[in-house]
Amino acid sequence: MTVVRRALPRLGPVLVLAVLALMACAVLAPVRAQAAGGGLDDVAEALRKSPVYVDPRARDQLSEAGADDLAKKIEGADKPVFVAVLPESAEFPPETLMRDLRTRVGIAGLYAVRLGDGFRANADSSVMSRNAVGNLAGAVKRSHPGDPEGLLASFVDQATEQAKGQAPTAWSGSGGDGGGGGGGVLLTLGAVAVVGGGGYALYRRSEKKRRRAELDALRVVVDEDITAFGEELERLDFDPSEPGADDAMRQDYSHALDMYDKAKELMAVAAEPRDVQPVTAALEEGRFGLATLAARRAGTPVPARRAPCFFDPRHGPSAVDALWAPPGGTPRDVPVCEADAGLLAAGHEPMTRQVQTAQGPQPYWNAGPVYAPWAGGYFGGVGGVVGGLLVGTMLGSMLSAPSAFADTASVESTPGGGEFTGADFDPGDFGGGFGGGGFEGGGDFGGGDW
Repeated sequence: MTVVRRALPRLGPVLVLAVLALMACAVLAPVRAQAAGGGLDDVAEALRKSPVYVDPRARDQLSEAGADDLAKKIEGADKPVFVAVLPESAEFPPETLMRDLRTRVGIAGLYAVRLGDGFRANADSSVMSRNAVGNLAGAVKRSHPGDPEGLLASFVDQATEQAKGQAPTAWSGSGGDGGGGGGGVLLTLGAVAVVGGGGYALYRRSEKKRRRAELDALRVVVDEDITAFGEELERLDFDPSEPGADDAMRQDYSHALDMYDKAKELMAVAAEPRDVQPVTAALEEGRFGLATLAARRAGTPVPARRAPCFFDPRHGPSAVDALWAPPGGTPRDVPVCEADAGLLAAGHEPMTRQVQTAQGPQPYWNAGPVYAPWAGGYFGGVGGVVGGLLVGTMLGSMLSAPSAFADTASVESTPGGGEFTGADFDPGDFGGGFGGGGFEGGGDFGGGDW
């Protein structure tokens, strides 16, 4: 400390503040992420102040730097995501741990717990659906066997993109003390923490700028889709009072119009990239309505509900599955419209929907995670088709993860994250234990198991 004190007079005011900020960060980072070992009440108290808690007895599972990185990521995203890393102990009975932890914290959110070598995640339904949590937890467990730090980092990366709601206000600017005895340090370095907070504020502004840029890119593509759907409605030239029109036709037409209006309204209020998913889901549903109406007018069988055409969802519902392989990938069946099926049968490559990227125009499935909400609205509601189609290829790796098409925010839903609810929550969302059977509706991913 003597060396630092002697050097300070030679530094300008800005450099002095920078040195003090670095000293504060070195002290505060482990304090907020790692607390003195205690029972579940201590864990809950720590999580009310900071999104990440690491029990000292479980430090081999997550390093101090890793814990601090996770906390910054969660706080920067402003999402109600809670992470606890705990040792196997009688203090933490696995059968009731998730439910008891949620009760003690008392805040609606997405909770992830590493207990010994096991991992489990649960969430209030207002923050993330059971299917989405199960898919996400299952995906990261399979991707990071034996790598707890990588597992938690991957979980947080995707959870902060998908979770609804906002972070608890208690996290804002507090840095948290992790439930440990660091109050004196925080008071002593209070002024310095303000300086360090400037870097954190820049980080949050950077995150918001990134999300705005992603939404702007998505808006271009979605606006094209909405315009194309409007043109289809005009070309249809259907008059509800025309000869031969019946109630079923009028209902199809009315529903298609409703979905067109809904897509425009949802896009007008979209504030995050994830808000795009319900927009394209409405367009997919509207196009199926048009396909049904066209079949009724032609006197042909009403089509079965199928995924949109893989190559371009604007083509409407697919008619058949056809064999196709992406460059460098293995052949697989993809849902295609009749026109594209004909091109494939003739040995030609159909024109794939192109979107703009930093590397220029790319097929949407090779454009990176920014377009996942757009594709998720079209394909997520019918079994996450795109993710399964591209598994094992170098293209569209983001879309191949089950979590890419998990439930994301709906403009019609009420954000529930960050709200203090105490013990007033659905215990079914936090059911199951160490040897439990997983989430209801979690499918084969088994994300609810430890």
